[in-house]
Amino acid sequence: MNYFLTGGTGFIGRFLVEKLLARGGTVHVLVREQSQDKLDKLRERWGADETQVKAVIGDLTSKNLGIDAKTMKALKGKIDHFFHLAAVYDMGADEEAQQATNIEGTRAAVNAAEAMNAKHFHHVSSIAAAGLFKGIFREDMFEEAEKLDHPYLRTKHESEKVVREECKVPFRIYRPGMVIGHTSTGEMDKVDGPYYFFKMIQKIRHALPQWVPTIGVEGGRLNIVPVDFVVNAMDHIAHLDGEDGKCFHLVDTDPYKVGEILNIFSEAGHAPRMGMRIDSRMFGFIPPFIRQSLKNLPPVKRLTSAILDDMGIPPSVMSFINYPTRFDARETERVLKGTGIEVPRLPDYAPVIWDYWERNLDPDLFKDRTLKGTVEGRVCVVTGATSGIGLATAQKLADAGAILVIGARKLERLKEVAAELESRGASVHAYPCDFSDMDACDEFVKTVLDNHGQVDVLVNNAGRSIRRSLDLSFDRFHDFERTMHLNYFGSVRLIMGFAPKMLENRRGHVVNISSIGVLTNAPRFSAYVASKSALDAFSRCAASEWSDRNVTFTTINMPLVKTPMIAPTKIYDSVPTLTPDEAATMVADAIVYRPKRIATRLGIFAQVLHALAPKMAEIVMNTGYRMFPDSPAAAGSRSGEKPKVSSEQVAFAAIMRGIYW
Repeated sequence: MNYFLTGGTGFIGRFLVEKLLARGGTVHVLVREQSQDKLDKLRERWGADETQVKAVIGDLTSKNLGIDAKTMKALKGKIDHFFHLAAVYDMGADEEAQQATNIEGTRAAVNAAEAMNAKHFHHVSSIAAAGLFKGIFREDMFEEAEKLDHPYLRTKHESEKVVREECKVPFRIYRPGMVIGHTSTGEMDKVDGPYYFFKMIQKIRHALPQWVPTIGVEGGRLNIVPVDFVVNAMDHIAHLDGEDGKCFHLVDTDPYKVGEILNIFSEAGHAPRMGMRIDSRMFGFIPPFIRQSLKNLPPVKRLTSAILDDMGIPPSVMSFINYPTRFDARETERVLKGTGIEVPRLPDYAPVIWDYWERNLDPDLFKDRTLKGTVEGRVCVVTGATSGIGLATAQKLADAGAILVIGARKLERLKEVAAELESRGASVHAYPCDFSDMDACDEFVKTVLDNHGQVDVLVNNAGRSIRRSLDLSFDRFHDFERTMHLNYFGSVRLIMGFAPKMLENRRGHVVNISSIGVLTNAPRFSAYVASKSALDAFSRCAASEWSDRNVTFTTINMPLVKTPMIAPTKIYDSVPTLTPDEAATMVADAIVYRPKRIATRLGIFAQVLHALAPKMAEIVMNTGYRMFPDSPAAAGSRSGEKPKVSSEQVAFAAIMRGIYW
């Protein structure tokens, strides 16, 4: 038996060819000249040679599929079954491409089948041909389709119309539901249908423990079927006698609602399930024009667009959340009765589908999420770069190929660091600057812009920390002034200096090294925490103004790090701290992923506790304040003796890991 396929190298086609070869048939596959390599690889997969799977050079959008006269003559009268699978199966494709492929491509396939004198024509349509019909759509219904405004729905309907009205070869039409991966392997070739929501599920999994219930939508019923069911059903039906002129719904007759589908895949992906699902019909009492007006408000449109873009969900997909159509499949059930070919239940194979997506189709797999890919050839400024977090960060940026600009107060040390970084093959430019001096900050900005033209990444790391209780600070107002000058005014001066060029280029990222103390309201650090809090507040306000201009901010609420800045407080030698390299890794993550904030879970918990139960948070911090004394230097003593640390202090510090005391 001889077969001809368009779309034979596509997702459904590659499985169908395998079934047809198992019948001992010879399969002719339409391919473009430049796609023959793809067919060669598929032959290896099928275990077939060129006598079993023959390439027919052509093009779907050309007359008679672009098949030359000699080949067409050789095929004439020899094709038993012509399968037309080639189409655009993409909700996000542009209308012109869908028109050319789905409609004109089908017309070319119909004409080619007639020119070959094919005995049967099998058209793979879609449930999309029903449009957004409200109610039950039967297999003998076609003209009743409604709401075909979306190009995908309209072109699938029109392509089926071409077959019904123009095809002179006996035809059969198949309308599969939303086709997803194979039930055994999970194999799928692209993100489509329910896959669009997998990234959202994955992000929720990363943000929340699996046991935390979430709130989501209920939605309509989406008809999802695995590719192996579709192919098995199509192969069986195509070879039956007496079924020409009929349409078959290859669907799940008991489909799941959107909310149920999301929960099934959430469980498969070990993500939190939606404990509460909101049915949009609850808002049916609101007049449609009011709902539409709210959706069209600029802030709502911006927010919706940003969220969908972050999740990788095309806006058009959201119009199918409340999918209104159910599909009757009595003809399909009749011809498949007793064959064992049936739609498996989604929970039984969802883990396989999820696993394949996460290993092969997750969009993040195809993004360069390395520091090198982010900063190579970009101008990155690091302040306070001669020790601690700043030095470790500069080393990572240097190794990643950044055009590195480093600044610090001590010229000799700055030269040493620059020489060490250059010895690693880095492009390093060192400029001395006291970032607590506003004139020096202005000069630094001018020098950098004159020499490099722009700044792509600014890491505000230079800072001053003072650990002293308020009881010992009544006569030390200058402590508050000097921390504010360096930690706040200096950083803001740099941001305001580099921002105009960032805004002009519509590209820039500011990383502020803040403190976990801002989240915990750490005692003894009132001067330090206040200055960092001011910078946090400034950055939030600036981000709100520049959000639509691609100039972004990340605040890192850094836990306790073992740097020269904490060296005077000897008690920190006995409590858990991060290494500078670990802290620099947090900075690298900030540069690559650009989150709004990076903080430890304990820091976030402290912030939430302070918001929900401020007195309780205050008592916890006061307990730590009383447990850990001021340093001898803060108390006015010159003793260099290391204070003794009790087991209670060690235990408390371990529980409150990373918090300043």
